[in-house]
Amino acid sequence: MPGLKSADEKNILGIQRTMNDLAERARQKSCGRKKSRSTFSITNPGVSAGFWIAGHQPANVGILGLGAIEKRPVVINDSIAIRSMCYVTLSYDHRVVDGAVAHHFCTR
Repeated sequence: MPGLKSADEKNILGIQRTMNDLAERARQKSCGRKKSRSTFSITNPGVSAGFWIAGHQPANVGILGLGAIEKRPVVINDSIAIRSMCYVTLSYDHRVVDGAVAHHFCTR
């Protein structure tokens, strides 16, 4: 499973270049089968019209799942409006992450 290594040490351009390289290697099926050594993962089940992701890989402290972006009715100031919405899920190891902090992260 490919992963973006040392993301905290890269600027936005460096992250983008690494992601482009990983994506190209994945398309060519040349990523290899090395075991992931990540600590946090982001996944997007929305690319296949999915909404939810649950659980996390044992090597990770957490995984953030981003569902499909779809237009949905929402209430804004007592009026119904159509907005682009996305389900966000966060699964994490409770031994490492405080639940209140994780909840605050998701609501922001």
